[in-house]
Amino acid sequence: MSSRTVVTGLGVVAPTGLGLADYWAATLAGRGAIGRVTRFDPSPYASRLAGEIHGFDAGEHLPGRLLPQTDRMTRLALVGADWAFADAGVVPSELPDYDVGVITASHSGGFEFGQNELRALWSKGGQYVSAYQSFAWFYAVNSGQISIRGGLRGPSSVVVSDQAGGLDAVAQARRQIRKGTRMVISGAVDASICPWGWVAQLTSGRLTTSDDPESAYLPFDDRATGHVPGEGGALLVLENAEHARERGAPQVYGEIAGHASTVDPRPGSDRAPTLQRAMELALADAGLAPDDIDVVFADAAAVPDLDRAEAEAITKVFGVRAVPVTAPKTMTGRLYSGAAPLDLAAAFLSMRDGVIPPTTGSTLSPDYDIDLVTGGPRPHAVRAALVLARGQGGFNSAMVVRAAHH
Repeated sequence: MSSRTVVTGLGVVAPTGLGLADYWAATLAGRGAIGRVTRFDPSPYASRLAGEIHGFDAGEHLPGRLLPQTDRMTRLALVGADWAFADAGVVPSELPDYDVGVITASHSGGFEFGQNELRALWSKGGQYVSAYQSFAWFYAVNSGQISIRGGLRGPSSVVVSDQAGGLDAVAQARRQIRKGTRMVISGAVDASICPWGWVAQLTSGRLTTSDDPESAYLPFDDRATGHVPGEGGALLVLENAEHARERGAPQVYGEIAGHASTVDPRPGSDRAPTLQRAMELALADAGLAPDDIDVVFADAAAVPDLDRAEAEAITKVFGVRAVPVTAPKTMTGRLYSGAAPLDLAAAFLSMRDGVIPPTTGSTLSPDYDIDLVTGGPRPHAVRAALVLARGQGGFNSAMVVRAAHH
């Protein structure tokens, strides 16, 4: 009998708000954070908008010795982890060393740190390159730094499957808890809004070139021209339900009930994409029927072909306009591996407050037979939610979360 894995802590670092309360208030108010890039001059580039985190001073939250050795992504992740543990009522250093693991996802690693060191190498010479370049850029560095900071020696790893990685990491954490690890902090934070990271993202051909923050990122809309990148994400404290009860966890947001991941056939193949299969397998893993799901958090690529594929998969699983669908990431931009963990946090808050956050800006195209929540938040009892994520290269991931059993 495998034990249930529950979520007891949430740490959010998002363009729309630092911390759970600020993020959720902005999300329900429909306050977007997309604007012209300020972290570098975007004028030479085809895409110039991003969801940036403003007002984050790492020095206010982290010891000075950590700052020279960490990329912005890692600083955000360390603070998000601190907030998640605090929310869960856990002091990591007070727990037995091997009881807590760290499993994160990454899309690109610490690009900004790497760019700065390469600039030093080219302009000044090798002796000016930081020794920390050896690991600060690395896609596993968030897992490493969180585990070092908290003294966490349980199972640790990193998952790389682009946007799908955030869910795949949480699924890996659930597997470790089922094997006996008491607690795992999991999720993802990404941040590569720097020229090097920007050029890499532009190669996808999926970034919008619109300069209007209000109408740039419009999934499931006839005006869709691609997505807006963003930075941030969420970290979740997962634990065995029994362990949470024994230690008197201050709250249980809900349960990680089901998950599946699939990979699409290669482009040009006559085989169908596999997102629908991922959804069906995740529901089966959770032991739920489509009728049991109260909301779907969409991947929301805002690329017409990808939107159509996602809308068709949702309709095939649930029926025509049979389940509310939302994509609050229109307010933050796509946070790459950080996007789906942030959607998980939003799903748990939807359960808590009985409300579905809106997909701001979008007007549903008549081509899609889905019930897209637009305009403002929709009051709706949420007992179970399905979160979808797709990564470049054909990765699909689907996760079912549900309210805790009483």
